[in-house]
Amino acid sequence: MDQVRVELGERSYSIHIGAGLLAKLPSLLPALSGKQVMVVTNTTIAPLYLEQVEEALSGFQLDHVILPDGEQYKTLGVLDQIFSRLLERRHNRTTTLIALGGGVIGDMTGFAAAAYQRGVDFVQIPTTLLSQVDSSVGGKTGVNHPLGKNMIGAFHQPRVVIADLATLLTLPDRELSAGLAEIIKYGLIWDAEFFEWLEHCMDRLVARDIDALAHAVRRSCEIKAEVVGKDERESSLRAILNLGHTFGHAIETAQGYGRWLHGEAVGAGMVMATELSIREGMLPESMRERVTDLSIRAGLPVKGPADMDEAIYRKLMAVDKKVLDDKIRLVLLEKLGKAVVTTNFDPTNFSATLRACT
Repeated sequence: MDQVRVELGERSYSIHIGAGLLAKLPSLLPALSGKQVMVVTNTTIAPLYLEQVEEALSGFQLDHVILPDGEQYKTLGVLDQIFSRLLERRHNRTTTLIALGGGVIGDMTGFAAAAYQRGVDFVQIPTTLLSQVDSSVGGKTGVNHPLGKNMIGAFHQPRVVIADLATLLTLPDRELSAGLAEIIKYGLIWDAEFFEWLEHCMDRLVARDIDALAHAVRRSCEIKAEVVGKDERESSLRAILNLGHTFGHAIETAQGYGRWLHGEAVGAGMVMATELSIREGMLPESMRERVTDLSIRAGLPVKGPADMDEAIYRKLMAVDKKVLDDKIRLVLLEKLGKAVVTTNFDPTNFSATLRACT
């Protein structure tokens, strides 16, 4: 088992990474503040892992709520099911919420924990690759709105993250690929050697080699923990974690939440960000083929939807959270392993990028 620390003073916490961790759950949980626990999961994960988690938590007043599965259910209306269950079962402010599932469950459970009685503890047990390397770490929580992704939420850090790599063995191939997009992102923005390792080892990751997955998850969490530790609320540095996301969120919103997986949209968005970086003279031409080839090997799309034109992208990107003073902010690559957040890019290059990548 590996352990990565997210250093945030009194709100610091550990990320535990390894295979078979659900069986060791009682020893990995920090001291919970009370005797009440609410497990939040979905219709896909509940039959696989809910009973095992509940058995490990015997001795608590244990309740659960099972939500529908899918990005399209990441809404305020579905979130209310968590609040209703907490109130029906009379959970007080010493309760702990446990998010058992992927990024949607983690985001919604975290937001519910941030809001219920003005803030209660929660624990992340991510069961998808994307949630293990990204959404479970860093305290971003929230829900979608029809006009924009993740526009309603709060920063609320978990007490602990428990990433059981064995859960990845039941993950559909498409979901695995979606998680690989976020892993590729870390190499592009922070660690050139890690990107090169991914070029050598992508086939092992796709084949679900546990040792390769353990290294990829650990290194991804190390990078995110370092960035979050320096900039918890995304006032500066943390924004580099959004490489490809402004393009990707536009795709998700335009296509309807759930049609494109988040990681798929981010994958296409990273190709767009790479293309724009090349056109801006920041990256060598060779990076176009390297990023595209690695994305294809990971099973990711390398072009956006054919039915989206520049006007649609501009309209939706204009309401992204990262917009500043009515200017679209993008994460671009100054070189492999170094990213920059900027509004200063040539509109002609931006238009050419969209044409080349759709």
